[in-house]
Amino acid sequence: MITIDKLCYNSKLRYVNAGEKFAFAMLTLIACVGSRSIAAAAFVLLATGILTVYKGGIPLFRYLHFLKIPLAFLLLSTLAIMFNLSHTPGDLISLPLGSWYLSASREDLAYAFQLIATALGAVSCLYFLSFNTPMPDILDVLRAMHCPRLIIELMLLIYRFIFVLLEISSAISTSQKSRLGNINYKTSLKSFGALASALFIRAMKKSNALYDAMESRCYMGTIHVLSENYPPRKKEVLYIVVFEILLYAFAIWRKFFL
Repeated sequence: MITIDKLCYNSKLRYVNAGEKFAFAMLTLIACVGSRSIAAAAFVLLATGILTVYKGGIPLFRYLHFLKIPLAFLLLSTLAIMFNLSHTPGDLISLPLGSWYLSASREDLAYAFQLIATALGAVSCLYFLSFNTPMPDILDVLRAMHCPRLIIELMLLIYRFIFVLLEISSAISTSQKSRLGNINYKTSLKSFGALASALFIRAMKKSNALYDAMESRCYMGTIHVLSENYPPRKKEVLYIVVFEILLYAFAIWRKFFL
C-alpha cells in the first residue's frame, strides 16, 4: 500500500461524508485558481493544511514532505517565466550576454510568486481530498454525479494496477540489489532497463489474468464495488457553505475592487 493510501485510511476524517469533502475541495480549488491572488491562495493553503493536519490527524512532517514535491517543480518552472532574453535590461536582474540581457523585472517576480502560491493552494485542496477520502468513496461521488461509467472503471483499474506494479517493481528491485545490480552507474542503467522491460511484460500478463478472472465472474461491462455510506451532517454542510461564501467574497473583492 502506498503512503498516501495508508494515511488516507488512518485519517480521522475518513468517515466524513465523501460528497462533503469532494464539494469542499473542488469549490475551494476553483476559488483559488480563479482569484489568482496570493492572499487567497495563502488562506486556502492554511485552511486545508489545518483541516488535513489538525482535524485529519495527518503528521505535519508527512504533509510538508508531500508539499515539497510540487514546490520543487514549481520553483524550476517559474524560473523560465521570471527570466527572459531581451535587448533592454530589467529593473531587478540584468546579466549581459553580448547584445542581449538575461533579465528579470519586479513584475515577473511578482507573477512568479503568484503562480507558485496559486498552484500550491490548488495542490493543497487535492491533498485534502486524497489524504482523507479513500478512492472507492471518490468513485462513488463521481458515479452519483453521473460521470461516464467508462472513466470511472478506468480510474478503478488504474488505481488497482498502481499497487500491482509497485509490488512487482519492488520485488525485482530487491532482487537486483541482492545481486549487486546497482554497484555502479553503468550497471544501474542496465538494471533499470531490465526492470522496465520485465515490468511491462508482467503488467501485460497481470492484465490478461485480471480480465480472465472478471470474465469468469460474469463481467458484463460494469465493475461493482461494495461501498460504505456515511450520511452528511448539517453542521458540517453549514461550515462548508459559510467558508465558501467567505472565500468567494474575498476572492471577488481582491480581483475586482483592488
